[in-house]
Amino acid sequence: MSQVTGVPIDPLGPTTGGVYRDGRVEVVRAGGVPRREARAITHTRHFDLESLGGRLRLTHRLAPAHIDEDLTALLTTELFDPGWVRGSDLFERLFTGVVRTIDDDPAVAWEAFYRNTIRRFGEAGAGVPDSIHGSIEGFAPVYDHVAELTPAGSVLELGCCFGFLSLRLAVSHDVIASDVSAGTVRLVSAVAPRLGAHVRTLTADAAHVPLPDRSVDTVLAIHLLEHLDHGHGDRVVAEAVRIARRRVVVAVPYEEVADEAFGHVRTVDAADLRRWGRASGSAYDVHDLHGGWLVIDRDRSDHAELARLVDRLGPT
Repeated sequence: MSQVTGVPIDPLGPTTGGVYRDGRVEVVRAGGVPRREARAITHTRHFDLESLGGRLRLTHRLAPAHIDEDLTALLTTELFDPGWVRGSDLFERLFTGVVRTIDDDPAVAWEAFYRNTIRRFGEAGAGVPDSIHGSIEGFAPVYDHVAELTPAGSVLELGCCFGFLSLRLAVSHDVIASDVSAGTVRLVSAVAPRLGAHVRTLTADAAHVPLPDRSVDTVLAIHLLEHLDHGHGDRVVAEAVRIARRRVVVAVPYEEVADEAFGHVRTVDAADLRRWGRASGSAYDVHDLHGGWLVIDRDRSDHAELARLVDRLGPT
């Protein structure tokens, strides 16, 4: 959740009459409260976007049962890619607003969003989509591969966002979900018990995590580093290596241009991954699978296991 522009987003804040409002946007479900006249900007299959004073007003035609993580793809395809709206702050505010219109009780709304998404992840196939950004079908194999690469024991996920990966791993691991956004961490902390999951949470910059050296078995940075500038990204990888007792797993999308709508500020390639691996001073592997992967083994006894897994994947 963004804290960059204006008042931070509060995903658990109140709604009024089924309408989500903050300083920049107003979001309402079609057929809800009567709407004041506003200047139309664009109309798409799922959304009406209008200008209302100093706010953007978004009216959506999505049933509560259909609001899940693929909302990312809908907003991107219909509003952000064509250029009607720009910037990750507005993206996150509109996304939050659509979810919050499921129910006036924020806990109920977010639980429905999480359950819809988790169900969809369970149904997702193994096809290779054109893009993994905002696509449940695309992220499912990424999460599957993380699970393959994560040995038994404790796990720290840096930059957990909604925490779907942490929730999945919590079935079989002792998990800490960490994010720089206090609102995001509050959301994961509130929803996890409603889903029957035990996930510890931590609010921290991924480059400065208040945990001791070698205190967690595996540290994950999954689709995080493309959101950070070069120096910040270097510090995050170094911090992950410091905290990891056994393994660090990094995954990045391969992009020709950093995707602004998702808050990407840089592209990352295999050369960057190899550079981070060399800097770790430990055994490491770089391979491709729905993007790029760096696996750093601080416990060299695990390296043979990693090599066998990579061999099964075949040439990249």
